[in-house]
Amino acid sequence: VQLQASGGGSVQPGGSLRLSCEASGRTSSSNGAVGWIRQAPGKERESVAAINWSGGRLFYTDSVKGRFTISRNNGRNTVYLQMENLKPEDTGVYYCAARENRIVVLMTPENWTYWGQGTQVTVSS
Repeated sequence: VQLQASGGGSVQPGGSLRLSCEASGRTSSSNGAVGWIRQAPGKERESVAAINWSGGRLFYTDSVKGRFTISRNNGRNTVYLQMENLKPEDTGVYYCAARENRIVVLMTPENWTYWGQGTQVTVSS
């Protein structure tokens, strides 16, 4: 599985961004999942949101609930992360990651198998 993340940038607090993660290889036809993991400067990686390639459950870490929305387009093998009301503490490098098995909880970073390159998100006034 290869993953290509895009959509990062710089916004002011309260702004919005949409990240995209396009997957290729053994992807949406598999019984797997895709997640977004971020790493803030000087901090460890943190799983932010995740979605299975099938089914309706969505998974979020508490700090982004109500502000971030993860979604997928199976036909395009793409997973999106719509980020609203961004805060300075959302700043970091955002990675998309995938695994070949479904998830029932938001998996911690070490449980993702395939990783894309990161995309920088900066929230600053």
